[in-house]
Amino acid sequence: MDSSELYHTKQLFVLGAYKAVVAQPLPDANSPDYTSALLYQIRSYIALDDTDTALGLIPDGTENVALKAASALARFVAADEDDREPILEELRDLSLALDDDVEGTEREKDLVRVLAGIAFSRAGETEEALETLGSETEDLEAVAVLVQIYLSIHRPDLAKKEFERSKRWAEDDLLLQLIESSIALVTGVDNYNDPLSFYSEQIGNPSLSSTHLLTSRAVTRILRGEVDAAKSDLEESRREHDDEEALGAALVVSGLSGFRAEQDELWEKFVSTYSTHPLAADVAEKADLFDSALANYSVPALPVVA
Repeated sequence: MDSSELYHTKQLFVLGAYKAVVAQPLPDANSPDYTSALLYQIRSYIALDDTDTALGLIPDGTENVALKAASALARFVAADEDDREPILEELRDLSLALDDDVEGTEREKDLVRVLAGIAFSRAGETEEALETLGSETEDLEAVAVLVQIYLSIHRPDLAKKEFERSKRWAEDDLLLQLIESSIALVTGVDNYNDPLSFYSEQIGNPSLSSTHLLTSRAVTRILRGEVDAAKSDLEESRREHDDEEALGAALVVSGLSGFRAEQDELWEKFVSTYSTHPLAADVAEKADLFDSALANYSVPALPVVA
């Protein structure tokens, strides 16, 4: 069983309170909590787009398989697209070696699959991500990633199936509630009341500050048609950490509000900063398709009127 300190760190991480996680002092290096707490900090820095600090926390020459996977994920996130394949291969090797006598607890081995699955999914290798995570996994973090992948490929039915399966063995965990809210956010059950209640309850916790939760509630409010309330959440979220999800949601709000100049400004910032985001990549692909189609047609010159 986790200590109360590690349990608190885990809850902060699950709710996206990454700044709070990295602000916590690490336990003594001889503590049984040390490696787990260190991994939460490393992963939080990756989530905050501070991969240099994340890599700096990893001990030189470590043989711990989870720390190796965290290092690979940090380097994958920081790398240009053309330089990512060798890192993916490294994660494949780590995943395949888990059945061998490698250094790490069972929980840490499960984490390797989670981190590898995240990288494969971000690289567009959906089938490999699903296979790595495992459809019969009893690791709740792996289930959370599986659900996100299924939702991203428009298969909420499979996401629900995975969630229902996990309820048979998982405790009433905060992560389980977050998974349920994610599914409800996509399916729109009961006018999004469940995710709105969940996010509002967590935001109301005075010991917690999470831009992720604020952005999630803003998205929920957008879907409910509560544009002004969503805008307020996003303004607060972006003041603390202007990440790709908050900026993307702000784009939607500006469009719904009819502020074309503001939307154009946000879009320019979005595509220049997060060019690999699915939204930016999709628009770029459609622009290329339009240009290709346009090249097949010639526009005759206008007749000159004497």
